[in-house]
Amino acid sequence: MRHAFAFAPSYRVPALLLGITERTAWVEVADGELHVRYGVWRLHTAVDNVAGATRTGGFAWLKTVGPPHLSFADRGVSFTPNALCVRFRTPVPGIDPTGLTGLRHPGATLGVADPEALRRDLAVAGASV
Repeated sequence: MRHAFAFAPSYRVPALLLGITERTAWVEVADGELHVRYGVWRLHTAVDNVAGATRTGGFAWLKTVGPPHLSFADRGVSFTPNALCVRFRTPVPGIDPTGLTGLRHPGATLGVADPEALRRDLAVAGASV
């Protein structure tokens, strides 16, 4: 079950400069795993690590355009704005494509085109949403 990211026109050029396109950005729920690809950035976790998912929105363009963004408030990672915030039982790596920093995220905002479909697929796969 693959979900496309929603790219508003104002996000397309900055994303393209970073190699983030419709072909390199998606969220997939398969075989008990949640996989996020956003250009060179990746996030993987078991579906049973998903503690919840809530709709989110209203984030400013400057805070969300370009590469994934780190929330200084809670260490969450945002892959584009205004969609579905997925919370994890155990924090996962994501914003550091090298994995060298050891930074882990308690949640991820996923700007998919159909957030409710992603929530349903997570629930079907066994997540606590």
